[in-house]
Amino acid sequence: MSCELKVIDGSMLEGGGQILRIALTLSVIRKIPIRLIKIRAGRSKPGLMEQHLKGIELLRDLCNAKVKGASLGSTEVEFWPGELTGGNHEARVKTAGSISLLLQAALPCCLFAKTHTTLRLHGGTNAEMAPQIDYTTEVFRPILEKFGATFNFDLLRRGYFPKGGGEVIINIDPVIKLDSVNLTERGQLVSIYGWSFVAGTLPVNMSHLMADSATHCLKRFCNNIKIERYKELRNVAPDNCSGIILVAETDTGCVLGGSALGKRGESAEETGKRAAVELVKSIEEGACVDGHSQDQIIVFMALAQGASSVKVGEITMHTKTAIFVAEELTDTRFEIVQKGPANIINCTPQPVT
Repeated sequence: MSCELKVIDGSMLEGGGQILRIALTLSVIRKIPIRLIKIRAGRSKPGLMEQHLKGIELLRDLCNAKVKGASLGSTEVEFWPGELTGGNHEARVKTAGSISLLLQAALPCCLFAKTHTTLRLHGGTNAEMAPQIDYTTEVFRPILEKFGATFNFDLLRRGYFPKGGGEVIINIDPVIKLDSVNLTERGQLVSIYGWSFVAGTLPVNMSHLMADSATHCLKRFCNNIKIERYKELRNVAPDNCSGIILVAETDTGCVLGGSALGKRGESAEETGKRAAVELVKSIEEGACVDGHSQDQIIVFMALAQGASSVKVGEITMHTKTAIFVAEELTDTRFEIVQKGPANIINCTPQPVT
């Protein structure tokens, strides 16, 4: 491992927490010491918030890293990774900071650990500005399996904004290598399914209204639509929340998602429509991977053994940022080729050995 610190400018492109997560993940796996500067410079309140600090601490513990400058509000952090060993690790965000975002940073590292890893993560399971945990398990996990990796998941308690308090356990076995993927043939939709839920004191009828609204928007694309409607048990989800997660599958094995959480001043019908519109966008673009997963798979493409190609819709700023960081910290090179409303992301990586 080189002793020279690779400098990563956190103000580039997306300018938020994503640069931090991806840079730390690749630092751990590639054993590259890094200095992150101008952290979250693109946000109204720059610097580390609690959920970012807990992510740094989790990755530090995963590889026995040395860290300098990691404190609330800090805009510069130095990180010297050690050896990934696996084992049992825990991270607790006091607020509704996203468990899915903690997992985004930790999961690739755990796949290259020497032994099995168990993560116990506390925070928000269903929050705005981050993937719902159900999206992570039902949409992103099947995509991850195409790279030859997976994880097991146990939801103990849901946590909603603003209190958080969610708890999940994730078990991850290491891989010898990540497989390359070719996800460029979308095929035909064969089914759309999902879950429409309410929790706390909200009436279960809201789940029916969300599901019916989503179904109305989606029925022109697929006749096989099944959306479960239910109220969460109070011991699992005591606080008020409503939301819907939609999953579309194709005959070529592609998995696309759409989701929405209810918010103040919005009807249940509008919430269901928002989730459906999100899914419709990916369907109409002809994408094999939706907008929420396209940036998440960049790290796996960069770490895979062999060249990968993935068909996506509009390239998001998060994806551009992920590519920027991946090219900075690996020998990977990405190419984007426009194909009508869709784009093909091609990746030629240097595999982890």
